[in-house]
Amino acid sequence: MARARRNKSYKMANIYDRRSRDVPFNAEMVEVEVDNPLALDPGEKIVAIRSIRSDPLGRLHSHHQIDEAQYRGGRAYQNDWERAERGPQAMDPTREYVDGARTREPVTESQRQAVLRLNRVERELGTDGAALVHDVLVLGLTMDQIGQRRDVRTQRWNDYFARRFRECLDRLALIYGFATEARTQRAERRR
Repeated sequence: MARARRNKSYKMANIYDRRSRDVPFNAEMVEVEVDNPLALDPGEKIVAIRSIRSDPLGRLHSHHQIDEAQYRGGRAYQNDWERAERGPQAMDPTREYVDGARTREPVTESQRQAVLRLNRVERELGTDGAALVHDVLVLGLTMDQIGQRRDVRTQRWNDYFARRFRECLDRLALIYGFATEARTQRAERRR
C-alpha cells in the first residue's frame, strides 16, 4: 500500500491567522491596521477586517478618497450624533415597575457637550452642508440617493455633492481639531 504524500508544509505562523474565510457573497471587506488590544508594547498594530458595506465614510477612506483627518472628523461627528441622540429606549427590567410610567433620565454632561458641538458644526457648515453631512454620515446615503431625494439625478449633481461633502469633511476636521487651517489650504490648492 502506497503512502499518501503531503504537499503542504505545516507552518506555525498560519496557526494564529484568525481571519474569517467564509464571508457572505455580498460582503464588502477591507483590511485595516488597528492598535493591538493585547499588546504588551504601546503602539503595536495588528491587521483586522472591517466591513464597509453600510459605512460610506469607511468606504471613502479605504479607497483613499479622503485622508485620515477627514475620516477622523467624520467619525467624531458620528460619535457626537450618537451621544446626543435620545430616541426610543428599551425598558430596563432591573428598575422597579410603577404603573408603566417612566421618569425621564436627566441629560448627562457628555450629551450636553455633544449637542453644543453639533450646534457649532451646523453653524460652520450652513444648512445645506449640515444636511448633506447628516444624510451621508447618519443615514448612510450615497451621492446618488442624495440626488434622488433632492430631485436632481445627473452625474454633474452627484459630483457636486461629493465635492461639497469633502469640503464639509475638511471643515469637520478643523472643528474637531484633527487638522489645521494651513493643511486644508494646501489640500484645496492640490485639487
